Amino acid sequence: MSKPTPASRDAYRHFLPITTRWMDNDVYGHVNNVVYYSYFDTVVNEYLIRAGVLDFEQGATIGLVVETQCNYFSPLVFPERVEAGLRVARLGASSVRYEVGLFREGSEQAAAQGHFVHVYVDRATRRPAGLPQPLRLALAPLVAAAQEGRD
Repeated sequence: MSKPTPASRDAYRHFLPITTRWMDNDVYGHVNNVVYYSYFDTVVNEYLIRAGVLDFEQGATIGLVVETQCNYFSPLVFPERVEAGLRVARLGASSVRYEVGLFREGSEQAAAQGHFVHVYVDRATRRPAGLPQPLRLALAPLVAAAQEGRD
């Protein structure tokens, strides 16, 4: 298995600055690996909320994470600012593969990058549901070198 290389900033369509917190560091003096996943969740959900397509309290469909992965290239530390880059690699019938790059403020190469897949389901039945048209339209600007496909 070959190790991936860090993506460059221009590979991402949307950025969110995230301030690291004292508690993000672990005993080894860098941001703990589990915190990177919270940064992934933060950039995706911030985008969806601002786009008006995530109603986490009453929305008919919800996204459930079914897969996640992260590659680490260089450590992030408190009190650095992180810029989380977001793109959509696959927009399916009922799922979305989000890809995230975490950059030190102003850096051109990702310190870490990864993905997670949301499968959108009916809130009540938890059965797969087609992506609502407003969600699909909100995600379209994030699609990067991906082919819209079917699940």
